[in-house]
Amino acid sequence: MDFINIQNEDFNVQQQYDALSQSNTRDGAVVLFVGRVRDFNEGEQVTEMVLEHYPGMAEKCLEDIVAKARERWDINRVRVIHRVGLLSQSDQIVLVGTSSPHRGSAFAAAEFIMDYLKTDAPFWKKEISDQGERWVEARNSDETQKKRWQ
Repeated sequence: MDFINIQNEDFNVQQQYDALSQSNTRDGAVVLFVGRVRDFNEGEQVTEMVLEHYPGMAEKCLEDIVAKARERWDINRVRVIHRVGLLSQSDQIVLVGTSSPHRGSAFAAAEFIMDYLKTDAPFWKKEISDQGERWVEARNSDETQKKRWQ
């Protein structure tokens, strides 16, 4: 039912959609979110990004986030993939997919999972630009998004 993976390799969005929807006649809604590397952040041109995580703890944290989403919404299938390593502009970073009998639950659960992933999961981003390298600090806006669910 749930697929959670942290990996260096890219992922195929069509394969992830198929995994959520094939042989699944119960669910009328499938929601996918894909986050990508932007070329610009905080006034600087971003050329690459390095993503790191705390192995073991990151997977457990993602499992806990998905479990919390399941307690709140009627969702049947969930897929979370987060990449680590060196990524370039426009590379895919993260995928969150949910399926549910109804669109409201699928959308809300996917957004909830992404909001908690951004604030609670032990991932760190370092952006590389023409100006050098810098670790990306947590954003207040991410915490504000998370508070909507409390």
